[in-house]
Amino acid sequence: MATHNAEQIKTAVREHYADLVKSDESCCSPSNCCDMEIDIEASLTGESTNRNGYTDTQLCSIPADAVENSFGCGNPLMYADICEDDVVLDLGSGTGIDVLLAAQLVGESGRVIGIDMTPEMIEKARKNAEDAGAKNVEFRLGEIESMPVEDESVDWIISNCVINLAPDKDPVFREAHRVLKPGGRLLVSDIVANHLPNWLRSTISNWANCISGALPEDQYLDSIRRAGLEEIQVFSKSPYAKIGKAEVASIKVGALKPNRTYALQ
Repeated sequence: MATHNAEQIKTAVREHYADLVKSDESCCSPSNCCDMEIDIEASLTGESTNRNGYTDTQLCSIPADAVENSFGCGNPLMYADICEDDVVLDLGSGTGIDVLLAAQLVGESGRVIGIDMTPEMIEKARKNAEDAGAKNVEFRLGEIESMPVEDESVDWIISNCVINLAPDKDPVFREAHRVLKPGGRLLVSDIVANHLPNWLRSTISNWANCISGALPEDQYLDSIRRAGLEEIQVFSKSPYAKIGKAEVASIKVGALKPNRTYALQ
């Protein structure tokens, strides 16, 4: 099986999404599923056909570019009890769909930060925020394995089909633990895959398609647990794609940073 180092994977992912946003094609938008280069029989659920869990009201409240260039697998805000004054961090914020929707929830006194490693995404997101008149958002260029965010500074972390793209998930969740305030919460929508064949995991182009880097569900949850997060809960799980015997699903997962401190594993 061919192997690829972390930088090769990140470069492939960055170039893939830069190309998509330059061409204004949407990979996993509410109306179009991933442009997989492999033969996959899509098993989309009602959640996916229902605009990936977004309501028409939500989608009509933000610039069309943020919607049309969305690359997610499910609305991470569906189970997030975000309040006014909260600070929200979006991992892999893309062109800003979830940042802009969260900004409506936190109000003028709250703040939403988006992190993305692709400069083209950051540029588009800032333009979308300007078009939306959102004054309480900012977008930072950076990687989710080393977040450009202060310790214990955010109330919520959200993410939409991005953590599966990371070559190693453990640093991502450790960073999530670091930047969350005690009592802060993580709520992400992501892809997990059981029984994925080795030939698919070894294909670097399919990392960017949200498949090759997807962990089995138990390993994904264990990675969250190892970071020191608790009250881990799978809120929903929906079939995402059928690849032979492989079970690929979109899940929404929540977790809590406890108020107490203790040594991590």
